[in-house]
Amino acid sequence: MKLILTKLVLFGWFLLAATPGRAQAADQLPPVRSALASGSSRELARFLAPSVEVGFDDDKQSYNATQAELVMRNFFVKNPPVSFDIVHQGASNEGIPYAIGSYVARTGGTYRVFIKLKPKTSAPVIDTLDFTRE
Repeated sequence: MKLILTKLVLFGWFLLAATPGRAQAADQLPPVRSALASGSSRELARFLAPSVEVGFDDDKQSYNATQAELVMRNFFVKNPPVSFDIVHQGASNEGIPYAIGSYVARTGGTYRVFIKLKPKTSAPVIDTLDFTRE
């Protein structure tokens, strides 16, 4: 009986220890969402990793943060945002936080956006941004 109780307590501690990481990932997304919703490449650049994979309709390339900011600036100029909403967020089995959003452009295009954050960072650091036209 004592062994079962010990296992339950340890299991409870593991659950509590895992919860802040997911909550932390969720807390990281509002400023990223805001930057995408406003079409601010400068604001978005604050959250980019030193090396970022950016993709548009399955054409993916790796950029340094400065190049990625320029790529996103061009995208926002050509496709100014009407709205951006996060429709799903979570973490992979390995603990890598991600979000899926919907970006609606003033030009009439709608994009499904996949955002992958670097795992185990205290501040949001975007590893991947992938825009797919719907």
